[in-house]
Amino acid sequence: MIRVETPVTRLLGLDLPIVQAGMSWASSCSALPLAVSNAGGLGVVAAGPMRLPELDRVLAEVAAGTERPWAVNLPLHRAGADEVIDLLVRRRPPVLIASQGGPRRYLQRFHDLGTRCLHVVAGIGHAQKAADAGVDGLVVVGAEAGGHPPPAMVGTAVLVRAVARAVPSLPLVASGGVADGAGLAAVLALGAGAAQFGTRFLASTEASVHDGYKQAVLAAGVDSTRTVGHGLGVIRALGNDFTARMLDLEATGAEESVRRKTFLASTLKDAALHGDVTDGKVEAGQSAGLVDEVLPAAEIVSRIVDEYRAALAGLPAVVNAGE
Repeated sequence: MIRVETPVTRLLGLDLPIVQAGMSWASSCSALPLAVSNAGGLGVVAAGPMRLPELDRVLAEVAAGTERPWAVNLPLHRAGADEVIDLLVRRRPPVLIASQGGPRRYLQRFHDLGTRCLHVVAGIGHAQKAADAGVDGLVVVGAEAGGHPPPAMVGTAVLVRAVARAVPSLPLVASGGVADGAGLAAVLALGAGAAQFGTRFLASTEASVHDGYKQAVLAAGVDSTRTVGHGLGVIRALGNDFTARMLDLEATGAEESVRRKTFLASTLKDAALHGDVTDGKVEAGQSAGLVDEVLPAAEIVSRIVDEYRAALAGLPAVVNAGE
């Protein structure tokens, strides 16, 4: 097994600094997280949309299917989050990645289990507060990311570098705009210890989303996403009839109640499970434009490593002009 050692791989016990994003519906299953973890990265179960019995079953499958580290992503704002936390405490995941809430709500219980806790942040202030609370590491999300980008829309390169300077003691996972080994090399150079890959793993055979969703990702260019829902919980999604309606309402200054009704009428579930890529929320990052085929997750991991090695080999050496 090839290893790339960084602060994140040492913290989590990984061979590779490759983290599969916790993506609602796409990784609300065991197949994708297992494939990534068994390939040397960190597979992540997305607990966000899952009911407790289903989540319990999937966690049991993952625990039985690998001896490698794996994680659960928990959005703390979801309905029944406290009950999910209780379930996770019983299942004892090696890693917890929490978002959309404060870490003090869960940190002590999981640290008592020996679980490593990463917190998702979208700004320097949030990063410093999470660090002060005692998290083990941070997932830093830049504007290029699919799903929920940072409200201030600061790009990954700038935000990761800023957080690395602000909290140099914490291992960082960079998220947003990374789809291959060259992107991994770039964020490691900025001070991250791993990259989180979301859209790249959407286009995997194990991702549990409709084929129409995967094909929409493959057809996208780097300029095919839109950000909509400003003031309502902004999302980045592929442009379609839903995003066109939202952009029109936002441009014309429609009242919040009207915008909210349209925003909530379309769902990620419509696109991910039912294949409605016209009116559903087809959440994806700008890196969709760098993804052009559906592959097994283990092969994606292997290719990222090969591309990373090629990127390093292609960097120009420092030459002493006096020699």
